[in-house]
Amino acid sequence: MMATARGGRDSACDGPAVPLASERVVSRGSGALIKMKRARAAIRRAADWLGTIGKPAPLGLRGERAAERYLKRKGYKILARNYRAAGAEIDLIAMDGATIVFIEVKTRRTIAAGSPAEAVDGRKQEHIRRAAAIFAARNRAQDCPMRFDVAAIRADGDRMEIELLKDAF
Repeated sequence: MMATARGGRDSACDGPAVPLASERVVSRGSGALIKMKRARAAIRRAADWLGTIGKPAPLGLRGERAAERYLKRKGYKILARNYRAAGAEIDLIAMDGATIVFIEVKTRRTIAAGSPAEAVDGRKQEHIRRAAAIFAARNRAQDCPMRFDVAAIRADGDRMEIELLKDAF
């Protein structure tokens, strides 16, 4: 069973149930000290955010956003982005019908160093499989059908060509 945003319990295979975010733990201590730490953290976050204004997003992030929009148009329901477990990261986790799909997004400007799909070698595949097994166990979805896709993106200026390789490994 998987906890959903609606607060109920649904089977992970029944549809696009969205895992709830883990709760933040707040430490106890002096009230004034906690307020000061929170204010400093808020100022730091605001300064970091202001530093990003006017700068283009990194190529990999732009590719992941483009892949997410593409998958949504194809009817996928996005469950998680940049899921980290077992020393690995899965770029996108989505539902395609009743199938959980783990998607690795690879974006390249040129194919001089090889195609984007070739960058997902055996070592990377093993890391993704380990993280996927942890995701399935944490969300009690081990019995659901699963698939591993690669979104190979070629960026040519502002234009991106997306090729979705279903069941890539």
